[in-house]
Amino acid sequence: MEFTFEFLVFASIVVFLSALVQATIGFGFPMIATPLLAMMTDMKTAVIYVAIPTLLLNISALISEGNFLQTIKRFYPLALMAMIGSAIGTQILLYSNSEIFKFLLAVSILFYLFSQKISFEMPWVRQKPNLSTFIFGLSAGIIGGLTNVMALVLIIYSLEARHTKKEIIQSTNLCFMFGKIIQVILFAVHGSFTQEILETSLYNLLIVAICIIIGFNLRKKIASESYFKMIKAFLLLMALALIYQTIL
Repeated sequence: MEFTFEFLVFASIVVFLSALVQATIGFGFPMIATPLLAMMTDMKTAVIYVAIPTLLLNISALISEGNFLQTIKRFYPLALMAMIGSAIGTQILLYSNSEIFKFLLAVSILFYLFSQKISFEMPWVRQKPNLSTFIFGLSAGIIGGLTNVMALVLIIYSLEARHTKKEIIQSTNLCFMFGKIIQVILFAVHGSFTQEILETSLYNLLIVAICIIIGFNLRKKIASESYFKMIKAFLLLMALALIYQTIL
């Protein structure tokens, strides 16, 4: 794959804005960057392009929240299921088109958001933690491997599990990290990482590092109530963006 100058400029802007969002609210980089980049290239290239910068953002988010070992101990079952699902989704991505999966995901998100208006809930998420961990972890991983939007499923899980702001950031980023590690390995084995991809990834890491510094300072100023409102607004915008991109 060979990137044009216009694509690299556009990608740099996308990476900066997406990384700033993730550094501020704890997630969002691959969810925003992937569909935007896919408008100028194919889905597989977009997913590969953001794989390495995503890992840096995940690790930095986990470290910034503290209690790294405790986070692993608590959420490793969810992260392991996400890793298995990511391996499955990545293999499918390497050999098929994932557009239909994006559309189905967007519909399910909209259903979830509007169902809250009619007091629809999923109490089984809290009543059967092992089952919900298996279902949401595996499905998040598969969808993440296919479309890079693992966070949407994990946010729904976290909201129903009544996780705090800190727990949402910790659990989602741990799952991202596990999922991205296996995805990077599979891409490398498949020969998907070209020299140009690796070089631009290193350049993007510098952009991401700047956004981390800015975003972490902004995150401290966001109240928990505002944070959860931002999450639901973010879900709605991403669902609409996914549907728009699929239709186009």
